[in-house]
Amino acid sequence: MAFYRSSHRMSSQIGDLLNQIAKKGRIGLHKNIAITWIRYQTNNPEPGCGRGTSWSGEKLVYPASVVKLIYAVAAEVWQQNKYVLETPELRRALHDMICDSSNDATSLVVDLLSGTTSGPSMIEERWEAWQKQRQVVNEWLATLNWEEVKLINCCQKTWSDGPYGREKEFYKDGNTNRNAMTTKFTARILEAVMTNGIASPPACKRLRALLERSLDYNDRKSNPDNQIDGFIGEGLPRGTKIWSKAGWMSQVRNDAAWLSLPNSNPMLLIVFTQGRQYSNDEKLLPELAKALFQIHLEDN
Repeated sequence: MAFYRSSHRMSSQIGDLLNQIAKKGRIGLHKNIAITWIRYQTNNPEPGCGRGTSWSGEKLVYPASVVKLIYAVAAEVWQQNKYVLETPELRRALHDMICDSSNDATSLVVDLLSGTTSGPSMIEERWEAWQKQRQVVNEWLATLNWEEVKLINCCQKTWSDGPYGREKEFYKDGNTNRNAMTTKFTARILEAVMTNGIASPPACKRLRALLERSLDYNDRKSNPDNQIDGFIGEGLPRGTKIWSKAGWMSQVRNDAAWLSLPNSNPMLLIVFTQGRQYSNDEKLLPELAKALFQIHLEDN
């Protein structure tokens, strides 16, 4: 059972919209996109109260930097349980990982979460222990007992040039051990952050502060990696509040966003795409977001 109430009307709206967008030269779009779209009927929703739908919402996709959302939530849980110390350096790393999507900061966060470090190949016993330690985030996710966690893999660092040494070996042959997430899972964990449904309310408040984005043109112009242009935020009307985490590399363009206008009910939209054509398509996510947010506003 989904964590939201399924809406046949929203499902039809997603299908119709994809049909329209695919006609604009986007060959194979239906097979290369996954969407979870949830709408809320109150401006202060609780976990699980939304109405929604998904298109390929259970399809495993490489999340790119969207996985950093998971590591940020895990870091708050670890601190709450006294598994790691809260330090200024950890806070700096969490800020840079989410706000600037820094891969270097992510490396430190994953090291702290797992008690491992990158480096050269290891001898057999130490190597087995290292690999087991790097599964701790997946093990924590399993304790949530969410249906959406099944088959999710969040154990790898993120890279600019790629992994080396033991990190490369940890990807396994054919990169079969790379990170993998679904839009349904991503939607549930972002909803939990936005509704105080995971860790503690103070922890969720800190996470929301990191995820909040500016749609201001000057702010975006001064930061080419603003996580708005080319993503969901670009398609939103002025005045919209957005909390999001984007991910992009040569084969995927992904975004996870919570959206609302002042005095209106929020909407949650997760879009993952795969394939070089869609990785390079800077208009697809804004176009989808604009259309779906307009539907949301008209029905409010």
